[in-house]
Amino acid sequence: MTIAPPAPAASKSVPASGAPRPRRLAWLDALRGFAALCVVYEHFGARVLPGVHAAVFSVFDPGLYGVLVFFLISGYIVPASLERTGSVRAFWIGRLFRLFPLFVFVIGVTLFLNAFGLASVNGTNQDVTAAVFAHLFMLNDLLGGPNLVVVIWTLSYEMVFYLLLTALFTAGLHRRSGELAVSFGIGALMLGGLLPTGLISYHTLGLTQIALIADGLVMGGLGVALSTRGLTRTVAAWIAACTALVLVVLNGRRFGYEGLTILALMFAGTVLHRAQHGQIRRGWAAAFVAGTFAATMAAGAWHIPALRPGSQAALQQREWVVSIALAGLTFAAGLALQHLRLPSVFAWLGLVSYSVYLGLPLLLDLYDDIPLPQAYQDLWWLQAAACVAFLATLLACAAMTYRLVEVPMQRLGRLTAARLGAGSAATARSPSPRPENGPLRLAEPRHSGSRDSGPRDAGPRDAGPRDAGPRDAGPRDAGPRHAGPRELDPVIPDPGMRDPAMPGRSRLPARPRIGTGSWPPDQAGAPRSVHLAGAIS
Repeated sequence: MTIAPPAPAASKSVPASGAPRPRRLAWLDALRGFAALCVVYEHFGARVLPGVHAAVFSVFDPGLYGVLVFFLISGYIVPASLERTGSVRAFWIGRLFRLFPLFVFVIGVTLFLNAFGLASVNGTNQDVTAAVFAHLFMLNDLLGGPNLVVVIWTLSYEMVFYLLLTALFTAGLHRRSGELAVSFGIGALMLGGLLPTGLISYHTLGLTQIALIADGLVMGGLGVALSTRGLTRTVAAWIAACTALVLVVLNGRRFGYEGLTILALMFAGTVLHRAQHGQIRRGWAAAFVAGTFAATMAAGAWHIPALRPGSQAALQQREWVVSIALAGLTFAAGLALQHLRLPSVFAWLGLVSYSVYLGLPLLLDLYDDIPLPQAYQDLWWLQAAACVAFLATLLACAAMTYRLVEVPMQRLGRLTAARLGAGSAATARSPSPRPENGPLRLAEPRHSGSRDSGPRDAGPRDAGPRDAGPRDAGPRDAGPRHAGPRELDPVIPDPGMRDPAMPGRSRLPARPRIGTGSWPPDQAGAPRSVHLAGAIS
């Protein structure tokens, strides 16, 4: 696999909000596109060429592998969006306009097609009130009920990650990525087989009640955090984050080791980003990441036989371990080859991969409604042709929704952030954190003779005066020119997925700054947890 650097032209564009756009990371786009195709194969591959499908699954689970690559990418790039401007308000405006428009659009189309019997709502119509509140803030997979669209379970963990980032940032603890990654990994290993699933929804409060309470605490806490400053903001952010974390460990539809593994790998991605940009020593980063991967692989190998007894336990153990290892190796290969060239089609796949991901179940429902002849199952060449036709149709639909839904709403998000002054210096910033490996140091403006004293075309390493501690170890003093930043992305592709450490930023005057830093419940009413791969199939 060859990787290309971002196109130079991208660094010259300026969004409508006036904030300069950092250059795209083409290698992350390529990984995103590849991961999306793996998820497509997880779903559609079970319907065609069953011999090939069985051979692939005897080695690893492509769906699990794909979503783990997505989570690593989110951990790598999303925290940089928050830390680049130091504005939690700008960050959340970007996230909401990035994720929710297509989310709502796909749900609307699903409900419309369901009215004609052309799409499934996966049992959400059995308790409409609970389903509405469960999907209101994308926490659906953590609130006990079914997901209206099967693949959207990953977005619940994205939201938890964002809430944790916000709380850590307001408390000045966001640089502790390594410790967090290892902690979640150890939690998956030690507690992953003991934590319950659906405890609150099915044995304490009920589906509707927990959805209402969770939405109130999360959305209310986040709303207060975005509109206040100081201690009030920090407390509110932590209320929202702790609520989400409680849902992961006590009420999720995944087993405990699965949910904690997802969070561990996200923070491992953040560690890799910090190591690449000099915010943590590479030796420490290697130890944190290696420990995280070892703990998460061991967690599945240990807990799967007890939680999934039967003849398939050994196969599921192998799928879990190999899929995590391959996801890590894939991401490492992308990092190592990020400066090499890559056909632009791979980067384009990354741009439309969110639309590919969310639109896939709709096309699968339509495909399943086609009356295929019995001989179809024996004609491999016809099945291969069906694969090509299905993929072409999916990519065409994804390109359309990307242009008509995603791009306009992202532009509106930047305008909204600019008008609200979300990226201005008046927005409350994170307290100065203690660097991950070193004492707390105060920033000192460089003298006029410093090599960084004047404005020039530079990334975060040279973007004006900086601290005496680890470079870029704190959020920038985002002035009015930084209002409405181009937000970065998670488990989903982002046309604005750009690395703040890459060159090509607009020239700005140097500014001194401070600080561094179908899943029904069983007959007893309790939910049956679904394996990560099975949840998206």
